[in-house]
Amino acid sequence: MSTHANGTPGPRTDLLSPDPTDRTRANPIFEGDMDTGKTVVVCGAGGFIGGHLVADLLRQDYDQVRAVDIKPPSQWFQKFGAADNRSLDLREKDNCYRALESADHVYNLAADMGGMGFIENNKALCMLSVRINTHLLMAARDMDVGRYFYSSSACVYNQELQSTSDVEPLSEEDAYPALAEDGYGWEKLFSERMCRHFREDFGVTTRVARFHNVYGPFGTYDGGREKAPAALTRKAIEAKLTGDDSIVIWGDGTQTRSFMYIDDCVKGIQKIMHSDITEPINLGSDELVTINGLVDVIEKAVEVNLGREYDRTKPQGVDGRNSDNTKILNELGWEPPTALRDGMEVTAEWIEEQIRRHAEQETTSRFAVAH
Repeated sequence: MSTHANGTPGPRTDLLSPDPTDRTRANPIFEGDMDTGKTVVVCGAGGFIGGHLVADLLRQDYDQVRAVDIKPPSQWFQKFGAADNRSLDLREKDNCYRALESADHVYNLAADMGGMGFIENNKALCMLSVRINTHLLMAARDMDVGRYFYSSSACVYNQELQSTSDVEPLSEEDAYPALAEDGYGWEKLFSERMCRHFREDFGVTTRVARFHNVYGPFGTYDGGREKAPAALTRKAIEAKLTGDDSIVIWGDGTQTRSFMYIDDCVKGIQKIMHSDITEPINLGSDELVTINGLVDVIEKAVEVNLGREYDRTKPQGVDGRNSDNTKILNELGWEPPTALRDGMEVTAEWIEEQIRRHAEQETTSRFAVAH
């Protein structure tokens, strides 16, 4: 873990080794009084957040960590030999039952999704992810799974409350009356309701977190599904390496967002999973920043100064979105603590290492593979 001059801890760097075994030997991000003699299943384990979660569960020495993803393991963002790695299409009901056999805890992070460019142009594909959560809930009910976590999104919030960059932080109640992000947001909102009704009608212990823009190392930064922090970082690094002094920003740069570092997300997921919080809850930073402000942070992290061009024809999402962390502070006495500048320093360094390595080897980033 790095430490700033004022003594406050920064993002951990001991979790970034290129050797997966080193990453699982580190101390866990989440520490709690849990029974680790259980079988834990992570669905969507081949993705960005899922890979980090699998690593942290392995650090805690659970009896069995089962990692499930539709992609073949060779295309996973992180793969660990100590896990039970399975390639299964969880849109199919039978595969959900196979995935959850003898499971005690289930983390459902599986979905067909990406950044704004992807979800704006693939609404039907995003909606079809409803099959994953529905079939997993049915399997969890029928196989007596002890706890079930569902990863929702801030895209469930009423869009009329996000029509200005000077947005009021969104509290959990602001999802209703419902006017979610078309496609992806509606699927997430419906799946939240499924979790609620399986808890009420069948006694499945469900927990739901609404993620706000997660970023960090071992995530996708190219290929069309990357989100703003990774996409803009890649563009800045490529500009530095090529000598180009410009960057293209989608929208006018005044849109506002908050961004949560991956380690905070992994810790928050597990805190919520082991809590008594039954209703959906925000999991995100409340550090609001404009997209132009995000580019300022990235320029400092990459050590480059760029001219900015704005493409207003590209998808840019709502004008403003921020997380109201009142509920998570009241319930858990905790909120995601990592400052954007600190998380982006680590993220930019990791992305630059990847870009330089692939350029030297004349290879294509594995993160660009469709997933």
